[in-house]
Amino acid sequence: AGFRLIVGDEVPDHSVIARFRKRHRQEFEALFVEVLKLCHAAGLVRLGVVALDGTKVRANAALSANRTAESLEAEVAAMVSEAEQTDTAEDTLFGDERGDELPASLRKASDRQARLRACLDRLRTEAKAAVTRQQEKIDTRVAEEEASGKKKRGRKPKPAEDAANEEAKANTTDPDSRIMKGRQGYLQGYNAQAVVTADQIILASEVTHEANDVRQLEPMVTKTLAVMEAVTGDEVALGVGLFDAGYWSEANAATETAECEYLIATTKDWKQRKAMREAPPPRGRIPKSLDTRDRMERKLLTKRGRALYRLRSQTVEPVFGQMKEAQGADSFTMRGKEETKGEWNLHCAAHNIKKLHSESVRRGKNGGKWLLN
Repeated sequence: AGFRLIVGDEVPDHSVIARFRKRHRQEFEALFVEVLKLCHAAGLVRLGVVALDGTKVRANAALSANRTAESLEAEVAAMVSEAEQTDTAEDTLFGDERGDELPASLRKASDRQARLRACLDRLRTEAKAAVTRQQEKIDTRVAEEEASGKKKRGRKPKPAEDAANEEAKANTTDPDSRIMKGRQGYLQGYNAQAVVTADQIILASEVTHEANDVRQLEPMVTKTLAVMEAVTGDEVALGVGLFDAGYWSEANAATETAECEYLIATTKDWKQRKAMREAPPPRGRIPKSLDTRDRMERKLLTKRGRALYRLRSQTVEPVFGQMKEAQGADSFTMRGKEETKGEWNLHCAAHNIKKLHSESVRRGKNGGKWLLN
């Protein structure tokens, strides 16, 4: 009844809701933190074990809207030519007078042209970056060969100019989105990240257009520490962080700190589970000859490592399932990285509110104090 009074008994349509979310997308992150503070005050935010994972979320764009740089250039050129022809025809017909409104097919052409140019800029920037990276590899190889006086073994790197992928595509509906592989095939979307406690409370969230998770570990751990310091008003330690093989790299393992110990799978989950079932727990001191990967594999196979890593599938994966099934978080309605980030923050805040409400109801039924009134 309170909500109906606020809106004057009116039911806002989808466009009103969309404009509200777009206007307040930056405030949704602050809202997420405020909700987390309520959860913390209720005793629901218990650290010690946290899990990070990413899930592919469909963008508000179709796979068929992807274009190569060549086709984008042709489409932009056609639009510019059409606009010039229209201007010439109108000048001939009306002179300095104003003519009738443009036909519907030509309305907001500037918006589409801007998206097309954004796609072109992205593809050109990525191609230039690929060429630069390849040239750096070539220069490094040449320097190593000159220093050693010997030719390096293995295939010689291809020329830098060949590194640019001419078949790379960008989406003309949502240029920030990417083609990603989900569990049921390819989709046009984003990679949504979340750090979750053992009690399924979300501590931090993010949206990226990088399909691979490997570059998300350190930023997400850092963000979680910052959010929790804002929530508690003090420095915190997360405890043990659980990560699947998508986050494995020696560089990531090296970022482990006192605030968060890492348990990162080094192989795909089914292989990791198989090893945990079949391989006996290691005994004795850790051999000094083990490299970073071997040390991590050894830690995962200890009794403590096995017990902790099993918790990963009980924490973050069910959260994604709950959000996608019950909240419609399996696809974004907004377009653009910043807009989808705000939408994901809103979904995560809603998830935490539901957990807080469930706990409030449970305590109320048991004769305790209700957390939400």
